[in-house]
Amino acid sequence: MPLRLVLVTVAAAGALVAQTPIQRSQGLLEINASNWFGPKPAPIAGIASVIDGDTIEIHGQRIRFNGIDAPESKQSCDDAEGFEYPCGRRAAEALDKFLAASKPVQCSFVSWDRYGRFVGDCRRADGTSVASWMLEHGQALDWPRYSQGAYAGQQATAEAAKVGLWVGKFEAPWDWRARHADKAPAISQPLGVINNQVAQSYSCQPRRTCPQISSCDEANWYLANCPWGGKLDRDKDGIPCESQC
Repeated sequence: MPLRLVLVTVAAAGALVAQTPIQRSQGLLEINASNWFGPKPAPIAGIASVIDGDTIEIHGQRIRFNGIDAPESKQSCDDAEGFEYPCGRRAAEALDKFLAASKPVQCSFVSWDRYGRFVGDCRRADGTSVASWMLEHGQALDWPRYSQGAYAGQQATAEAAKVGLWVGKFEAPWDWRARHADKAPAISQPLGVINNQVAQSYSCQPRRTCPQISSCDEANWYLANCPWGGKLDRDKDGIPCESQC
């Protein structure tokens, strides 16, 4: 075979081999790009169940309010007299009462957070911004890391009026979470929901991992009742086994 023909054949074979991984790589890029640049989710509207002061659930979808951070469910603060009170629970109760006054709630999509949760701007049926109300009443803080200071004005107003958290002393929720990262958080269920059947059905033995858990109720029960339950909530945001919840 002439040398020139041999060289052409080898070059063609090499190009074919090189093309296969490139095509596979392009396919992966297209798949990954679709996760980031897919269609923007439609707004979600409905009756909201309160998870905590900055998170609600509508039609089974967890929604995190954009740009604010409220005390965690187990977090305590000091009142004007220096006495400790459950500020996390108070924030959730204030939100629940506020939302109940004008239903339904509508949330427009802002982004997905790193845990795959819907982050949105939410308003009551009367058009009132939920995040703004929480800030104005001292039940949450502006979170500059995500808000770029969008709620700084409302926060300053609440601080000057000494309402909500500002009546006494408190720790920023993001700092509180960092200090309690090695401790199991409170059960993360809609406010006021108690499932007695769950308590009768599950046991802390044997120890389980998320792939072995079949429902969000089961994961939440382990989180709240088992010494190893905190391992199910790897990001310490109060939501165990997020593929289930």
